[in-house]
Amino acid sequence: YFDRMSNHQVGEKRFEYKESLSLDNLRNTLIRLEETIIFGIIERSQFKQNSIVYQKNPTQKEFEVASTTTPFHNLSFVQHILCETEKVHALVRRYTSPEEHAFFPDQLPAPILPALDFPPVLHKNTVNINQEIWSAYVDRIVPILAAEGDDSNYGSTAVCDVMILQALSKRIHYGKFVAEAKFQEQPELYTKLIKANDREEIMNTLTNLVVERKLLNRVQMKATFYGADITEATSAESLSPDSCKVPPPFVRKIYQEIIIPLTKLVEVEYLMQRLGE
Repeated sequence: YFDRMSNHQVGEKRFEYKESLSLDNLRNTLIRLEETIIFGIIERSQFKQNSIVYQKNPTQKEFEVASTTTPFHNLSFVQHILCETEKVHALVRRYTSPEEHAFFPDQLPAPILPALDFPPVLHKNTVNINQEIWSAYVDRIVPILAAEGDDSNYGSTAVCDVMILQALSKRIHYGKFVAEAKFQEQPELYTKLIKANDREEIMNTLTNLVVERKLLNRVQMKATFYGADITEATSAESLSPDSCKVPPPFVRKIYQEIIIPLTKLVEVEYLMQRLGE
């Protein structure tokens, strides 16, 4: 999973994926990530919001024993679980891949597996908007997909949150590859805009409304099919958004108002560093 890149040459420990740096191939990758995100959203929706898990240094009785044995260090419960999960994944070199961005990069141990040779497809950059992704998830996505209240399923909630946050981070930071592909298609235009520090025009140039509409329609349709309760009497014609575990328009809203804008933010920020040393 963590070693997956295009055209892995076994034995040479080298990944050749320059041929995959086309918009069509990149979109195929983003389409595959849609299932991960949608299924994660559906899974998370079965639990209440459980807002206590997002509060730093939780004091509720359920956390008293844990906090004495495993200090949260000014983190929320979900942040603590996320940080510990990233430490484990770092051991198998997840965060050596240019596709992956840790929420707690300063806490990662060295991998126990030998390094892989990733060709420098991306220009050197420091773009990591995981803090913005965290804030958007907690403040905007959770209130949309989960009912208000507390059902004490804190562990299950945290596990779902970690999976979704990691999938969102990967999907949104894939904007770097999209931006690089677009830069290579029109290097003179983007170079001119970058040198002029014209972020607004860069954003306009990056935006493809036709592709975005197709994406929004597709994720809403997927949410309809994946979120429906299927019985022997169910048919494609009988599927109704009203019977879905998560209303499909909610999934569309998450993509339209959060995922797409954050992805384009990554694209712009990456391009602004594209000409640097």
